[in-house]
Amino acid sequence: MAVGNGGIIGPINAPTTFVASGVWTLAEQQFAKRNATWPTQVVGQAAYTTAGTFSWVAPADVYAVCAVCVGGGGGGVGPTSGGNGGGGGGLGWTSNIPVVPGQSYTVVVGAGGAPGGTSGGGGGGQSYFSSAATVAGNGGAQATAATSGTAAGGTFVGDGGGNGGNGGSNTSSAAASGGGGAGGYSGNGGAGGNTSNVAGSSGSGGGGGGGGGAGSADTAGAGGGVGLLGEGTSGTGGAGSTTDAPGGLGGSGGTNATQGTPGTNFYSTVNPSTPGVYGGGGAGSENGITELASGGVGAVRIIWGFGRAFPSTNTGDL
Repeated sequence: MAVGNGGIIGPINAPTTFVASGVWTLAEQQFAKRNATWPTQVVGQAAYTTAGTFSWVAPADVYAVCAVCVGGGGGGVGPTSGGNGGGGGGLGWTSNIPVVPGQSYTVVVGAGGAPGGTSGGGGGGQSYFSSAATVAGNGGAQATAATSGTAAGGTFVGDGGGNGGNGGSNTSSAAASGGGGAGGYSGNGGAGGNTSNVAGSSGSGGGGGGGGGAGSADTAGAGGGVGLLGEGTSGTGGAGSTTDAPGGLGGSGGTNATQGTPGTNFYSTVNPSTPGVYGGGGAGSENGITELASGGVGAVRIIWGFGRAFPSTNTGDL
């Protein structure tokens, strides 16, 4: 490029979106950079997938980022007379968040909620980038014992996203309900199956599916998780069962929840259903402490580079 009159003369009809065509004064360039409209070939990403608080430093020449945040799933509950699944974590995304090169920004990843025995489990933690008002995925609610209500899925803050699916609302003391699926990029996670032999619902907008409901002395399915690489196919709900039920499938590349492993006798389960990551709700159970299931951990992913934007524009692993 040639420099003239304090500006940069770029090629006309440039074949790449990373080049600014025409004549730009230095003042115009700086204004465009501050407003995140100046093209740059700096492309990168950072993902945070373990619970905790972190700092992200904006790289040189990066003036805007996009972020997606998934809240932790709520924990399931497993009393001796019926139990419910936890709510799935919400997913929020925002594009073109202004940042200053060299400045540090807070990243918080919410933990999955702890399971409960005869009382309610723990709610999932909130995940956010910069601040909870900028972009956030809120955690799914904790599960309760049978006949004690529904564990709501987590909500979100951002340009777009989806709520986590509700945990199943079991009204029987001899059954267990499934965990809710994680929220999607443009729709909600699926709800957990309410009781024995009732399937979980499928997610929408790339969200995870809800876990299936289970029978007496068994564990229900946990909720499916959601991926961080942008909107993809939604996860289907887990089938209902009169024994241990399947978990919901992951949405947008998230992992599937597993099915509990039966034990050697009627009242035992070797392994409870494991929720999908990220943000799947924990499964309910009807066998007390042997089948307790936590919620899935949340996550935050930050991407930058001209022409990238959630929910699905060049959001892959570049």
